[in-house]
Amino acid sequence: MAEEVVLFGVRGSPFTCRIEIALKLKGVQYKYINEDLDNKSPLLLKYNPVHKKVPVLVHNGKPVLESLVILEYIDETWQGYPILPEDPYERATARFWAKFIDDKCFPAIFKSCWGEEKEREKAVEEVSVVLKILEDELKEKKFFGGENVGLVDIVAVVIGFSLGVYEEAARVELLNKEKLPRLCNWIDEFLSNSFIKESLPPRDKLIASLRNRFRSGNASK
Repeated sequence: MAEEVVLFGVRGSPFTCRIEIALKLKGVQYKYINEDLDNKSPLLLKYNPVHKKVPVLVHNGKPVLESLVILEYIDETWQGYPILPEDPYERATARFWAKFIDDKCFPAIFKSCWGEEKEREKAVEEVSVVLKILEDELKEKKFFGGENVGLVDIVAVVIGFSLGVYEEAARVELLNKEKLPRLCNWIDEFLSNSFIKESLPPRDKLIASLRNRFRSGNASK
């Protein structure tokens, strides 16, 4: 019986991009269903009735929810390219940094671009702090995973791709090469990976979409 893999996502979402990167690295064939979050499909509501969010990976009829959980599921289910390291300590460390990006980096980045006026200044300061922490964690490594893209790199698509898009759409600067050279070099390496390039939405269209969506905020100023 043929394996059925379906991904419910939203184009431009870094959380959806993570799953596409992982599936492509593993060489898994899948069907992609793009969701309209203003008019969610009955299937999305069926497979994720609790949070009603994307991404949702459906493997042979069984839904897997939440991007970090999905990434680990993909790594454990399909052989080939390793997303997490084998060593237990290194796996735990990768999980820590993945959660750090979700809990600390993404909210601060989003607020600094699209938050209420009064919270943006504080959010910009938070972004500066968390990006410096990641800069120090990179050390002299090519990727957070070492010589190859790993879990933390995949999760950090929000920095490797989305951050630059948000900066341009909102007309703010949150990262520059003088202050964070290693992180900027990592972004260059990250975006040059063919599997990652195939997983990213068209940049110009995404910028235009974000400016339209948040036109009442600082993107219109």
